[in-house]
This record gives sequence, C-alpha cells and structure tokens, in this order.
Amino acid sequence: MMKIEEVKSTTKTQRIAHHSHIKGLGLSEDGTALENASGMVGQQIAREAAGIFVDLVKSKKLAGRALLMAGPPGTGKTAIALAVAQELGSKVPFYPMVGSEVYSAEVKKTEILMENFRRAIGLRIKETKEVWEGEVTDLKTEEKDDQTGYGKVVSAVVITLKTSKGSKTLKLDPSIHENLTREKVAIGDVIYIEANSGNVKRVGRCDIYNSEYDLEAEEYVPLPKGDVHKKKEIVQDVTLHDLDVANAKPQGGHDFVSLMNQLNKKKKTDITDKLRGEINKVVSKYIDQGVAELVPGVLFIDECHMLDIEAFTFLNRALESTLAPIVILATNRGYSQIRGTDIVSPHGLPVDLLDRLLIIRTTPYNLEDIIKILAIRAQTESLKISEEALQDLSQIGNEASLRFAILLLTPANILAQTSGRDEIAKQDIQEVHELFLHAKQSSKVLEQQADKYIS
Repeated sequence: MMKIEEVKSTTKTQRIAHHSHIKGLGLSEDGTALENASGMVGQQIAREAAGIFVDLVKSKKLAGRALLMAGPPGTGKTAIALAVAQELGSKVPFYPMVGSEVYSAEVKKTEILMENFRRAIGLRIKETKEVWEGEVTDLKTEEKDDQTGYGKVVSAVVITLKTSKGSKTLKLDPSIHENLTREKVAIGDVIYIEANSGNVKRVGRCDIYNSEYDLEAEEYVPLPKGDVHKKKEIVQDVTLHDLDVANAKPQGGHDFVSLMNQLNKKKKTDITDKLRGEINKVVSKYIDQGVAELVPGVLFIDECHMLDIEAFTFLNRALESTLAPIVILATNRGYSQIRGTDIVSPHGLPVDLLDRLLIIRTTPYNLEDIIKILAIRAQTESLKISEEALQDLSQIGNEASLRFAILLLTPANILAQTSGRDEIAKQDIQEVHELFLHAKQSSKVLEQQADKYIS
C-alpha cells in the first residue's frame, strides 16, 4: 500500500480570527437573507440592506456616500462590514480602521484619515506592453567566477518559452534571475517577461499537467496562443495611497550627506496636499484617456464615536471630494457626547454628518440564532461539542453576551482534553463558566463589595 505522509514544516496554518467563519452576506439571488448561509445567521433586515449597498457599490453609484451601522455591542456590525468586503471581492479595496487610530503622536488626525481614504480608492491601470510569453520548457543558468574570487555568480539565464505557435530560447540578463526566483518559476509554468523592465509574472501552471497527482490545489492556465514575442494588455491594480508613497520618496543623491539626512528624517512623514493634487491631476488625465479606471473601495471606521469634532468636520469635507471612497461607520453608542464639544447627539455623531448617512440597525440575537452561531464557531475552530453543552453555552450567551459565549469555547475544549475527552461536555461548560466572570457578574460583585475597591 502506498504511504503518503504530510510534511508538517510546509503546511500553511492560518490563525482562526474572530470572524474567520464569515464568507459573505448569505443572500439568495433575489437579495433576501437566507436563514444560515456564508457563516451569517440572523440580522436578516441588516444583511438585506447591506446587500443593496453592495449592489450600489458595484454599479459605482455610491462614491462619496456613507453608511452607519448602529446597534448594541455583539450584534454583528463588524461581521456585516467584513461580509460586505467578501461580497465586493479582492479587486475592490477594503480598508478597516478603528476611530482611536487617529490619535497618533507622530501624524495629524486629518492626515491619518486622508491616508486611509486614499488606501480605499483603487486605480485599475491598463497598459499595452511588449512581452515574451509562454510555457517554460527549459530553464538553465550560466555561471562565471566572481571578480572577488569567492565562488561563482550567475552571468546569464537561458530560458525556452513555448506557445501554440512555436517556441523560442532567450538569453536573459542575470538581474532577471532574481525575478524568476522570487516568482518561484519552474518548468511547466506559464509566465510572461516584460521586454522593457524585465519584470517576471507567473500566470499559473500549464493545463497539460492537470492530470498530475498533485495534492496541493494549483491554478492551471491554457497554453498561450500566438507568438512568444507579442504585445499584451496588462492590468495592474494600485491604490491612490500607493501612488502617493511612490512619489513621496526622496530623490536625493547617493552621497554620504544625503544618506544621513534620509536616516535622520522621521519614520512617518506627511504627504503634502500639493503632491496629492498633482497625482489627482495625472489620475484624472489617465481616466479621460481610457488608460485607467477608478475603483472606489470601502473605508470601514469601527467605533466611529471615538472621532472628535475636527475629524468629523474633515469627514464631511472629504466625502464631498471628487475622489472619495464609500465610508462605512460603526458604533454601539446611543445618545452620547460628541468628542471635543459639550453637545449630546445620537450615536455621538454631529447632526450634519448624520443627515448624509444611510443607517442600518442591528438588533440583539435570539437564543436560536446564538445556538447556530456557536455551532458554526465550533466547526471553524475544529472543536467537537455535545448538543447538551451547546444548549448550555447558548443559554450563557443569551444571558451574558454572544462574545462571552464564543470566548468560553476554547477554555472548555482545554478542560475536555485534560479530562481525556475529545468532545466538550456540559460539565466543561459549567466549570469554565465558574472560572470566568462575564461583565454583568463582575459589575454585580463590584456593587456587593464596593467598600473593598478604590473608587
């Protein structure tokens, strides 16, 4: 019998995060929320509203608009925002931040907001480039003695590329060897090499190898048609922030004084409005010429009540600019004071900003929803839990909070393993609930023993 062993050192492991189970909004084709789909449970009205919002983003009819997600803690506001990002796809920029991020000692509040605004605006650049494209059928390196006398260095790369029309052998500059190594190019891969810059892009594995017994999922692509040497339209996705940073880098000389000046500069430097203005002009020109396409993404600001009146005023102005992303704000506050003022306002946001927001309300989960969510979380974390234990944990989640119930899953699993079981039982849930207090229990203890605490 053939023996297959997994090599542990090459296994990719991904950390299970709080929202790892979220794969989308879980909507049917007609936009109605399914009871349990894509990791989403409950919040049907909020999910359906978010689905309409996604359609508006995709149709590019919502740039410069904003959405507010308001609801009590632990009602799925961040989960819905991340589901929106999943629905939009990887090509649409999605940048999450927390309101308190703007209070940095290094950079101005407005600068951080503007930087994050531009991170959430994508630019799809289409260029026609001269390339060498094909399937790699042969790959060799030529070496020569190093001038320093130590070992050998690559002097040239000899590569054979094949298309449906024929094949060509190229002798390339040694600098391209580094690009080939970085892209992990091997025989049987389909690649293209840009003639001017020498940049190498691995497209995928040629589909003639599709029948190989390869246990790892590999992207197979057809053998390129036409000549090896051709003109090809290349699409590149960047954000406006990428362009800002690329053009803000100092172009100083290579002398010692210039080097020292660069080292002594602050690690984080403000990108000037003048530079951004120049980049906006160039971007607008490219869009008018049809060379580039603007892709307004999503900026998600969680705990937006942490922003102050200056930040809110800036948000108002930034939303009106021609280059603006879609902004999703999230808050769990009711009537509260706007930071930097004495004014009490709904959700701690200024009324003039609230006027321009679409508001989605999230509501607390019921017991049935909590059971389903905890079952999904246990499956995501590869934990086995008995039906009795799941019911008991769901009851705790209903009395305390869903977040607290999710937090108890892993400690309960540790207790089960300590007892020699691979399934979480009811006694594990009860024991871990006695060990850890939730917020309501802790506040009750504080009331009962107020004289023993400093207040």
